[in-house]
Parts: sequence; structure tokens; C-alpha cells
Amino acid sequence: MQHFYIEPEAVSGGTITITGSDHNHIKNVLRMKPGEELMAVDGESIEYTCRIREYSDAGVVCDIVESRHSALELPARVVLFQGLPKKDKMELIVQKAVELGASEIVPVLTKRTIVKLDGAEKEKKRVERLQAIAVAAAKQCGRGIVPAVSPVISFKDAVEAASKMDIAIIPYELADDMEESRKIIKSLQGKKSIGVFIGPEGGFDRTETELAAAKGILPITLGKRILRTETAGICVLSLIMYEITD
Repeated sequence: MQHFYIEPEAVSGGTITITGSDHNHIKNVLRMKPGEELMAVDGESIEYTCRIREYSDAGVVCDIVESRHSALELPARVVLFQGLPKKDKMELIVQKAVELGASEIVPVLTKRTIVKLDGAEKEKKRVERLQAIAVAAAKQCGRGIVPAVSPVISFKDAVEAASKMDIAIIPYELADDMEESRKIIKSLQGKKSIGVFIGPEGGFDRTETELAAAKGILPITLGKRILRTETAGICVLSLIMYEITD
């Protein structure tokens, strides 16, 4: 069934009106007819099975057949604090993080970040492009929410934000206690908010890991091999998804 994301205010009584580019897509690309069904998701984890009633100037008017909470969301809010990588790696990271259940992706400026930030206007367009990738990935895998992609923040601000979560972890190449890492991953069960830090290509500076540890962020190891930044995030999010999924 085709999925479309709507704003909560699009729901009125027993109907939903789908507007904007999705209106055109449903009518002129998919050529769906009145009586056909589609899925509308309000971005707040409520899914609506709808039946097209009619096309109007306002949009596609649909009757709600059924509504329910999405069963596809993880039981915890998982935030990926991603050290800013080079070139287009961030696009891949956003796509896969959304597919694996992350609730938010936060690009982080670290001491070993190689990328040079452009002006405010270019940065705004970069975030918009990454957010569009998040929307497409959410549609593809049927997410009940559209994860947010935030503007770049400093490592200090990221650590401060993560310290307010139930638990946060930071894979680090100098960590070597695999048994303790397994225990930490298992302890994620039952947590309502989880932060994950992934370093850029050069990894984290020791002063950054010390700052993280001082704020209660737990170091873990991902094994003996050094993983690329885009691989490390996929690895950790996969472990979290496996461990906390009901």
C-alpha cells in the first residue's frame, strides 16, 4: 500500500486531505481512482488506512477506514550524533540510520572533522537535502515518524544533549573490553532514550572521549577491526535495533 506523510492538521473528523506534491503524485503519477486505498502517516506515529473519496482543488480527500499506532517504531528514541564525514557519506548515513530506526540524526563538529562548513545559506540547503533523504527513507521502510536531521552542532553541545538521555554510548577504537561492551548493549533494553556517538574519518580525539566519559557517556568496542565512519553507525544501530525490538 502506498504511504504518504501528512501534517496532523490534515486530519479533520473522519477525513484526511492530502495536499502539495503528494496530491499531484497520487492523481497524475500513480493515477489512483476514488475507492482505492492508501496509507497516511501523521509523523507522530499514527497511521491511517484511507480510501480516496474525491479530488478537489484543496487536495486528495480521503475517508479514514482505520487508525492505529505504528508498530514499526522502536520502543526507544535513538539519536545518532554523527561526526561530520567527508563528501556525500552523510547522505548514506542518514538513509541507513532512518531505515534502522533512528529518531534523529545530529551532525557533530569534532576536532578531527575534515569538512569545512560553508555559509549559513549553503548549510541550510544541505540540511534540507538530508531531510529530504530522511523522508524518502522513511517512506521506503514504512516508518511511523519522519526522523529529523538537525543542523551541525559542536561536540560539547552534543555531549550536553546526550547527558540528559537515559543512556548514551560512544564506540572508541581504544576501548577493548568486549564483555563489558556486551553488557552495556544489553542494558539498553527498557531505556526510553539512547544516544549514539560516531566519530568522523579520523575518529575521536582523546580529550573528546574524556569529556564524554565525564558526562556519563559509556565507551564500547565494536571489535578488533577499525570500521569506516559510515560502517560504524550502521553496525551500532543494528545492534541496538536487534537488542531493544519487542
